[in-house]
Amino acid sequence: MTDTRTRRHANEQENDRERERGEGEAVVCPECGGGLVADAEHGETVCSECGLVVEENEIDPGPEWRAFDASEKDEKSRVGAPTTNMMHDKGLSTNIGWQDKDAYGNSLSSRQREKMQRLRTWNERFRTRDSKERNLKQALGEIDRMASALGLPENVRETASVIYRRALDENLLPGRSIEGVATSALYAAARQAGTPRSLDEIAAVSRVEKDEIARTYRYVVRELSLEIQPADPESYVPRFVSDLDLPDEVERRARELLDTAKRQGVHSGKSPVGLAAAAVYAASLLANEKVTQSAVSEVANISEVTIRNRYHELLEAEEEFAPP
Repeated sequence: MTDTRTRRHANEQENDRERERGEGEAVVCPECGGGLVADAEHGETVCSECGLVVEENEIDPGPEWRAFDASEKDEKSRVGAPTTNMMHDKGLSTNIGWQDKDAYGNSLSSRQREKMQRLRTWNERFRTRDSKERNLKQALGEIDRMASALGLPENVRETASVIYRRALDENLLPGRSIEGVATSALYAAARQAGTPRSLDEIAAVSRVEKDEIARTYRYVVRELSLEIQPADPESYVPRFVSDLDLPDEVERRARELLDTAKRQGVHSGKSPVGLAAAAVYAASLLANEKVTQSAVSEVANISEVTIRNRYHELLEAEEEFAPP
């Protein structure tokens, strides 16, 4: 009996020392010194050796429902979508669905439909309470529209949204159109992500002119100190090859031609789009693939004259670089 009391007293002293060290609750059983385990089903902490219940009625931070497979878990989960910069409110506000149905799928009465329409109207007004939020909503909608038309991935849209938010916070918009700054942000984001689009392609889906896009782009990059590397012609090659439905051999040969041109210094001062288009055309001829200059011109949105000029320069650089 004395030994039991002595052991218990020693364990209590050890537990007190652990609490003093800031380790929180005891990690060993105060009765026998065994390890403690959590019983989530009963909300208890018990000893794995002697079965002593050390803590009970613990708070369960999990959901109040149960699920037995992944689909049932997804169906019952009430967690919303993650926050995103692509929405003016980052996706945190309430959305009232457009379907005039209740939770059971039954149609609403005419009086209830009128009530829901009024709620939607006020909800929309509260989501964009000031001019800054209305500005942001319009700009992010433009970015999403243009990115969809250009086939740009979600990470580019997210980056473009962040760039536009920075421009708005830095007060860069006075004197410039919302569409112009939004287009410039998308152009910069595409170049940063390594999936560039030419200025002509961007201007084709934008609501502003090419000159305004270029001017606003230079201003935004300078004021926000964005680090954007010069466009690499090789980054355009996969898209051109894919649009022309050419085999991988053409892409490989086009990359080799551009690599040789870089070593020879041919690419300096030349349009990366024109070099990429010419490389794809030259590589298709070398791989015995039938493709016309007009087809490449249409895909790359570059003139046939530019393709011919860059084509000859690439072949000359390849001949000079090749060993005798």
